[in-house]
Amino acid sequence: MRIGIYGYGNLARGIESSITQNADLELAAVFTRRDPATVKIKTPNVPVYKNDEVISHKDEIDVLIICGGSATDLPVMTPELAKNFNVVDSFDTHANIREHFANVDAAAKDSDHIALISAGWDPGMFSLNRLYANCILPEGNDYTFWGRGVSQGHSDAIRRIEGVKNGKQYTVPVEAALQAVRAGENPELTTRQKHTRECYVVAEEGADLARIENEIKTMPNYFADYDTTVHFISEEEFARDHSGIAHGGFVFRTGVTGWERENKHVIEYSLKLDSNPEFTASVIVAYARAIDRLYKEGSRGCKTVFDIAPAYLSPLSGDELRAHLL
Repeated sequence: MRIGIYGYGNLARGIESSITQNADLELAAVFTRRDPATVKIKTPNVPVYKNDEVISHKDEIDVLIICGGSATDLPVMTPELAKNFNVVDSFDTHANIREHFANVDAAAKDSDHIALISAGWDPGMFSLNRLYANCILPEGNDYTFWGRGVSQGHSDAIRRIEGVKNGKQYTVPVEAALQAVRAGENPELTTRQKHTRECYVVAEEGADLARIENEIKTMPNYFADYDTTVHFISEEEFARDHSGIAHGGFVFRTGVTGWERENKHVIEYSLKLDSNPEFTASVIVAYARAIDRLYKEGSRGCKTVFDIAPAYLSPLSGDELRAHLL
């Protein structure tokens, strides 16, 4: 199965690495906004093209994985590229998923292609676990905690503040809230009660630290609703201690069963990730395999993780899955 990568940043590098772990897949081409001569990929003998050349290579690619940002890239790129390719993206703006789905679905159906949006871990694996758990425990409560991990969007927001040279933000679950959910207490939790935010900032020389800290803590939609701690550190400390992109989190469903609803249950799914983009890439690659299979079976239009049977993700046959994993 021939994979194309559209865009070449952290996520795309994870896709490239993940392909090497899947013997039934191969990287066919990389497309970039940059000068292709400046993009050095690790897979030998694979061409790198300018992204505006992508259409001329459509017959060489079974699935095109789109590695763009959810804010401005994917809402435009995915429906446009779905006119000529089977595509997968990692669109993660939860509030806009329905609109994005509709746009991609129309483009894919009109051009006789298949697409899958919002592959990753949230949305993605966390979404699946929420769905399974809701079906199993229809009377109950959902809880999602993210972290401890780097929020790339929040980190970018910090770096845009005047006087900030570099910055990184960690989302941290409140341990007391986590334990209350784990114990089946079904707490009602506000945004502030579920997570805190820790910021590590390298300030420019002479910058007003008090102003920077206040701008961070009062930033609407990012920090104002959370208890936020700001640490000012040196460039050396930042490089030594904060160069990774770790993340993870927990999904819970607490519920009851029995004639008197007397028995309590807790479903917990957790992830601890050394590399957010590499794990996300691994999920995307598995779903790329699935949509290629579905396309060959005649399926068209847009899909999400809810629409894909688990067996389609695996390189193993149905018999092998029943023998070893069931």
